[in-house]
Amino acid sequence: MTIQLCVLLWARPGSVEALTAYEDKVLALLPEHDGRLLQRAHTADGAAPDAPAEVQLIAFGSQSGYDGFLTDPRRTAMSAERDAAIARTDLFPVTLT
Repeated sequence: MTIQLCVLLWARPGSVEALTAYEDKVLALLPEHDGRLLQRAHTADGAAPDAPAEVQLIAFGSQSGYDGFLTDPRRTAMSAERDAAIARTDLFPVTLT
């Protein structure tokens, strides 16, 4: 069963570059967990001030792959870096058409 997710990320003030750097590292782990980054977009200049800094579409081939990604010790070891850069994350399942 494929799991498809939409991830919305808001940066802490002045931390858009730190958010991007953190996500670069974390997203590199996806293939090891049967995951794929389908699309990644950064908010354009002039967007609404409350818009997320980044939007991602991610797919995992299985629940166990997703669970493995969430508990990957390399990912969890970066929690302080994540907390310093990311103010808010909204994540929800989607069906891509």
